[in-house]
Amino acid sequence: MPLIQGVLLPGLGAIAVLAAAGRAVRLLDGDDPREDRAVRALQQAFGHRPDDGDALVVTGRAEPTVPREPIDRVTEPLSWYSGVPQTIANGAIWCAVTWLSTRDRRSAVAPAAALAIETACFVASAALVKRPRPAEVWRPEQPHATSSFPSGHTAAAFALHGALADLLDRHGARVTRLIGPLLRYGIPGAIAFSRVYRGQHHISDTIAGALLGRWIAGVVRRELICRNAA
Repeated sequence: MPLIQGVLLPGLGAIAVLAAAGRAVRLLDGDDPREDRAVRALQQAFGHRPDDGDALVVTGRAEPTVPREPIDRVTEPLSWYSGVPQTIANGAIWCAVTWLSTRDRRSAVAPAAALAIETACFVASAALVKRPRPAEVWRPEQPHATSSFPSGHTAAAFALHGALADLLDRHGARVTRLIGPLLRYGIPGAIAFSRVYRGQHHISDTIAGALLGRWIAGVVRRELICRNAA
């Protein structure tokens, strides 16, 4: 019963809210929203054109005569780090580290629980929204076949790193005040920017993903981390 009341029912509510929000965004501004103009302008300011991205996806590498600009160099590893295999591995590693450090089963499953809830909410809401990826943008990597709304990479980043910050806080790590904000907002925020800059998502996709991830981190904190401390 606590699982149903604390996770399942709120999760279904989150899916319903995301689906309604995504449908409303598509209805109000179409599938080529005005928000994408800012992204195109930023990409063009750094010398990127849509056909450059298409060529890069096909060839798998940039032409050696074209130097890579700074934002491209920074956002590429961030986007890679937030990929599905890397995120799963990241969650598994932190589950193991937490268990070895605390021998606390509830704390040890918190990173995996955050990713599991995020996956369920993302897959269900994305299937209901079915928003296309941004058009006429520079996109150096092949996008996933899932809906653009919400951003699953962003949601997973906020959920997992938020749970890690809460675990550090719960177990009295001295570095929490220093790296807590970086984990909760810095790294996930940078990942969200990378997903937009590299043409994978509309801005509103990442906003929805950030809200979903922060909500999930709160659920995990309440149901696993803080409940364990009570």
